[in-house]
Amino acid sequence: MLQLTAFTCLAGLHTGCAAVVSPPLLDMQLVDRDSGASLAQYASRGRRYSPGMPGSRYAIRLSNRSGERVLVVLSVDGVNAITGDTAGFNQSGYVLSPGESYDITGWRKSDERIAAFEFTSLGDSYAARSGRPANVGVIGAAVFREVYVPPPVVYEPPPVSSAEPAAPSMLSRLNGGAADVSAQAAPARESAAGRVEAERAARAKLGTGHGASEWSPIAHTGFQRRTSQPEQLVEIHYDSHANLMAAGIMPRPMAQLPRSFPNSSGGYVPDPPPRW
Repeated sequence: MLQLTAFTCLAGLHTGCAAVVSPPLLDMQLVDRDSGASLAQYASRGRRYSPGMPGSRYAIRLSNRSGERVLVVLSVDGVNAITGDTAGFNQSGYVLSPGESYDITGWRKSDERIAAFEFTSLGDSYAARSGRPANVGVIGAAVFREVYVPPPVVYEPPPVSSAEPAAPSMLSRLNGGAADVSAQAAPARESAAGRVEAERAARAKLGTGHGASEWSPIAHTGFQRRTSQPEQLVEIHYDSHANLMAAGIMPRPMAQLPRSFPNSSGGYVPDPPPRW
């Protein structure tokens, strides 16, 4: 089960932020929830773009590529996807286990439910409706590594003779204790009809709406960040097919040219259908 964590950071640690990490800690993709297909990504001017369809539900697929736990603070349209606050690095996020991949399907409403992510018009987006339209159209993931805590040194006493009763080892005393679980609060397709429709579509910038309530349970966990700034920052910009094609980011579909022999079947010329 996916886990959430509240902000935990050690003071006095490194403050440098590396936008690109090699190899990356996290991979992020947008997924169409109806078809299950990952949305294509197009590179332009150092950014990544994915096209969305108004009205369709989508998920944000987070994949931990490292061999350790990572914390991901997730921003959608400049809003923290867990708390609803204007997004910042020092906020609650999702904790992924080594190698784990998980789909974030909506705005976190409680430990059990979310409001589905769905592509909608800018004016109907959650960010715009809550008075924060400036960053609509971009999804960001700030990735943090965990402070390494070395395992405790276990002292094993020398073996005793059979004549003496064996004392319990330090290991058995440690294993006999109850586990201390730290839980923290969270987490148009462009029309070929003409220039007028294309311009109208270009004005309809996409955002992310506050969709239907869905069941999506999570657990809580503790997490100490190794740094106060993210070690990787991943961003995906998104918009409609029409807007991305108009901006030259997506290739336009090739027009179907007339063919001299579209059908090579034989026979004679039939009469045309009657006029109405």
